[in-house]
Amino acid sequence: MGQVEGEAVRGSKRPFWVDPRFAVGIVLVAGSIVGVSAIVAGVDDTAEVYAARGMLPAGTTITAAQLEAAPVRLGAVAERYLAVGELPEEGLVLTRAVAAGELIPASALSRQSEAGQTGVVVALSGDIAAAVAPGAPVDLWAAEQLEHGRFGPPAVILSAAEVVRVIDGGGILGGQGRSVELRLPTAKVAAVLQAIANGDALSLVPASMAQAGE
Repeated sequence: MGQVEGEAVRGSKRPFWVDPRFAVGIVLVAGSIVGVSAIVAGVDDTAEVYAARGMLPAGTTITAAQLEAAPVRLGAVAERYLAVGELPEEGLVLTRAVAAGELIPASALSRQSEAGQTGVVVALSGDIAAAVAPGAPVDLWAAEQLEHGRFGPPAVILSAAEVVRVIDGGGILGGQGRSVELRLPTAKVAAVLQAIANGDALSLVPASMAQAGE
């Protein structure tokens, strides 16, 4: 009798791996793993886009040497920037200035250089404002040189030119002895060169400051 009861008890014990509670636990753990993986995959929206290594003026034909890869999380707006691997071998032309470290916006790129634009180096007679930096829009003022070292009243001879670079001429006084390369319309070159040839006193005023004073 005891032997029969013992066999019945042993027969009633089911292995733990077929226990329904164990099976439900496995399903819950697997579901949690899948859910966490999905969340992590959704959060990791890092994209590699290009950023400028240094200041890039408008009209620059950019190449890979001027850029560096920047892994950033941009999500849905990643397509608004130049992605790594999308720069053609012949390069692309910037239609506006891009600051050092700035991501390269797709809206500022063109496959053709801007027609009718050229660069002219202008020697300035006075101090340069801190706002006169590469990429800044400026107005060029000229005071006509008269007899005996006198100068006439200043007037704007060029509006909204773009600063390409500031060249330090090593003047004794701070901020003096400098020249600035400007990007300007070809049609305005003659007037600027004429002012330079006449020895007129040339000065730059940031376009934003000039507008504020009007």
